[in-house]
Amino acid sequence: MLICMRTTIILPDGLAEEARQRARESGRTFTSLVIEGLRQVLRESDMPVTVERLPVHGSPSDRPLVDISDRDALAAVLDADGLR
Repeated sequence: MLICMRTTIILPDGLAEEARQRARESGRTFTSLVIEGLRQVLRESDMPVTVERLPVHGSPSDRPLVDISDRDALAAVLDADGLR
């Protein structure tokens, strides 16, 4: 028996529209296109991946250095500066 999970994904508008258009052009559903893409990414995940570290911004004498990949640290600095 096939069991499916219903889930929500958040996509940029342009990407979602491009995917819907591709699905229409190929006579497929948006869901089937997403499934195929996920399967392809998961197959490729066995290959070694080089992850480039995001740069750290700021100046120790002026502002705290923040690794922009650290969501909590970035939020704390934005809150402190009143930017959020």
